[in-house]
Amino acid sequence: MDESLRALLDELYRDGLRHDQAQADRLARRRNLEPDAAELLWVIIRAMAARNVVEVGTSNGYSTIWLADAVRPGGGRVLSVDLDGQAQRLAAENLAAAGLSQVVELRTADGGAVLAELPDGGCDVLFLDSERPEYPKWWPHPLRVLRPGGLLAVDNVLSHPDEVAPLLEIIEAEPALTATVVPVGKGELLAVKSVS
Repeated sequence: MDESLRALLDELYRDGLRHDQAQADRLARRRNLEPDAAELLWVIIRAMAARNVVEVGTSNGYSTIWLADAVRPGGGRVLSVDLDGQAQRLAAENLAAAGLSQVVELRTADGGAVLAELPDGGCDVLFLDSERPEYPKWWPHPLRVLRPGGLLAVDNVLSHPDEVAPLLEIIEAEPALTATVVPVGKGELLAVKSVS
C-alpha cells in the first residue's frame, strides 16, 4: 500500500473515532474496522489473489478502501452493501479520494436480501460488519455464495460475543466450514469453506 493511501486511511480512522465519540446513538456511529484487523484482511485477500469480495456494512468506506486496494492488483472488484444511503454517499467520496471508485460497487440495500440474490459460489471473500443479530437470519446464503476455498470474515466477535453467539453456533455446526477467531481489532472470525 502506498504512503498516500495509508495516510488517507489513517485520517479516515481518526475522523471516525472523533465522529463516534460525539454520537449518543450507536446506529449513527461509523464503527470502523480496527486498523490491525483491516490490515490482516488486506494481507489475506492479497495472498488468496481474491477477485470478488462482498462487504456487508460499508459505513464511511474505511474498510471498503482496504478491501478494494487488496483486490486492485488482480483486477478484482468489491461489492459493498449498506442500508444507510448517507453513509454510502460519504463512502463514495472517500473511495474517490483514494482513487478506488472503479474497483467498488456501492449498493444501498439490505445485506441479507443482497446475499440471497448473489449466485452460488461466486464470492472469494465475504466480510460481515453490520448488524450482528441479523446474521443468522441470512443463513445459508453466506455459505452458499462462497466459492470452495472462500473466506467468511466476521468482525466484532470478541467485542460483542453475545450478539454473534447464534452465528458462531451455526458456523461451528457447519461441516463445510473450518473457523478460528483471531484476536485482532475487536475480534475477527475467519472461516474457510472446504474445497471438497
